Amino acid sequence: MAEHNDPFEFLHGAELDTLAVRAGQVRTEEGEHGEPIFVTSSYVFDSAAQAAARFSGEQPGNVYSRYTNPTVRTFQDRIAALEGAEAAVATASGMAAILSTCMALLSSGDHIVCSRSVFGTTTVLFGKYLQKFGVQIDLVNLTDLDAWEKAIKPNTRLLFLETPSNPLSDIADIRALAAIAHAHDALLVVDNCFCTPALQRPLELGADMVIHSATKYLDGQGRCLGGAVVGKAEHMNEVLGFIRTCGPSMSPFNAWVFLKGLETLRLRMEAHSASALELARWLDKHPNVERVFYAGLEDHPGHELAKRQQTAFGGVLSFCVKGGREEAWRVIDAARIISLTANLGDAKSTIVHPATTTHGRLSPEEKLNAGITDNLIRVAVGLEAVGDLKKDLERGLGQVG
Repeated sequence: MAEHNDPFEFLHGAELDTLAVRAGQVRTEEGEHGEPIFVTSSYVFDSAAQAAARFSGEQPGNVYSRYTNPTVRTFQDRIAALEGAEAAVATASGMAAILSTCMALLSSGDHIVCSRSVFGTTTVLFGKYLQKFGVQIDLVNLTDLDAWEKAIKPNTRLLFLETPSNPLSDIADIRALAAIAHAHDALLVVDNCFCTPALQRPLELGADMVIHSATKYLDGQGRCLGGAVVGKAEHMNEVLGFIRTCGPSMSPFNAWVFLKGLETLRLRMEAHSASALELARWLDKHPNVERVFYAGLEDHPGHELAKRQQTAFGGVLSFCVKGGREEAWRVIDAARIISLTANLGDAKSTIVHPATTTHGRLSPEEKLNAGITDNLIRVAVGLEAVGDLKKDLERGLGQVG
């Protein structure tokens, strides 16, 4: 039998569902059907010469689980296959993925253009911590292409965004922003947490790198923390170098949990999306709701663009109740089925008040610019019956006004 250099040649051209179940796994001599968990910190070498070759990179193989572990490698190969990328690097969390990307690819004096409509902690990372080391940042309106163009400087290295955005579901034109970035020799980095590759593949639209908080939908049940950076091998090698040196690594157990989550990713994302759309339409007609933010609604300004870029609209929506913080908290506190927690992407629906939690560290001006108002509520729709979620929200909404 002829030997093949590519152990996954049989998966070339396979569809997403097949890749989600099969990509990345190389069976050991034990012939296991499921992916094993390699819970080891280090590896034994056959000789001093082999150890030297492994450490130098001359010979491929495992060295130390901070940056080489078979279970983590399987997860990396699988998420890379799902995104249509050359390579991926796993990290300890989604924020670790963003930090590792920036530390690997930026230097003091470099410049980032970032959307205002990103996770609050991302804004803090850029605006407080990276600036300590001389990295400059400018924030722009996610959907204003002219603003992105005008914000670019000769030292701009990265354009960073989420689409759909957190928590208002604004939609960015990935293809147009990729063209702007590349015209200025910058890289476009897209946080694909809300959609996952089951609904959106930014690399196919021109993005250079994709960021994931695997904690969310890639897991799907709120069990573990993790992140991933996906893109070209040359960029991923730089990110891996940072991981190897500084250590924000994914644990083998967490990687194994994420592998199990990926097996049902598309099915879950379609179910989340269908339920979120039904709930959004119900909220949109509720007399005590001022506005609903969900790209699946036909009157959402990004609806048509989302239809072109995504196969569905995702499971996260936000809405403004009539009133202010007191009324928003009343709705949240009245919920009995929906969990009051800031996480999302879970089989269990979650509810949160962004202004005092996920975006609570932003200044009043930053909140205003990002559209984070005191009457805003975010719901990540899980896999419960939608009728029960409506009843749960009605407990509080019925008390408003």
